[in-house]
Amino acid sequence: MEYSDISPTQYDAAYKWLAEAGLLQDPDEALPAGELIFRAALLTGDVAWFPDADVHVRVPAELPLDAGRAAAVLGLSEFQAYQQIHALWGKVDAAERSRIGAAGETALVELLSSSTTAGIEHVAAHSDGYGYDIGVHAGRHSLHIEAKATTRRNRLTFFLSRREYEVMRCDPLWQLVILQLTDRFEISAIGSVASSWIEAQVPDDQGLYGRWEACRVEVPAEQAVSGIPRLAPVLDQEAPTLLRG
Repeated sequence: MEYSDISPTQYDAAYKWLAEAGLLQDPDEALPAGELIFRAALLTGDVAWFPDADVHVRVPAELPLDAGRAAAVLGLSEFQAYQQIHALWGKVDAAERSRIGAAGETALVELLSSSTTAGIEHVAAHSDGYGYDIGVHAGRHSLHIEAKATTRRNRLTFFLSRREYEVMRCDPLWQLVILQLTDRFEISAIGSVASSWIEAQVPDDQGLYGRWEACRVEVPAEQAVSGIPRLAPVLDQEAPTLLRG
């Protein structure tokens, strides 16, 4: 077999990557080969900027240099590459947020259960219609916790649904709690964010026929109070500083 501008070793490495990326099988999606390869490279290439593509690639002109070069080689325009990045990022980010969120809720339920005599109910395990995830039943010190978890070290960002927002506005027991998780999904930090601050950040419905259903909120570090201060009266003396703040 003759090779043009690649060595046999390079050919073997490329063939192995195509196989590992599933590109040698019949693709489920009816996309051109260039787009399939571009998407596979984003998923398997350990691309440093991809997890924060929503911030780093807001318009086609902000396409990172490596993505621009790959797009040119694969015959994609800047706009096509931009579209593929955000289509894939949205799918991956939603799945990752769901996985991390579930892990964070479970970890917080376990931590609360071992740190207080209050009744702890993981209501989100039964339904996502409550507008919060965890009920702490302790008489006048009860709390309805909406938990948002992240493994990122440099961003405190969460998505707020309209249902969560409406419950926040009318339920004085509602409390947003941000959980910083390790890569092993262990809680490394806990912060509480005031509902009044959240309300000041969300968009307004501008007309009778438009209504937002979800929005993204980025929390400055100074807006997250350490621990869950509202639970202080019902915490055990041995409760970890993670909760006490």
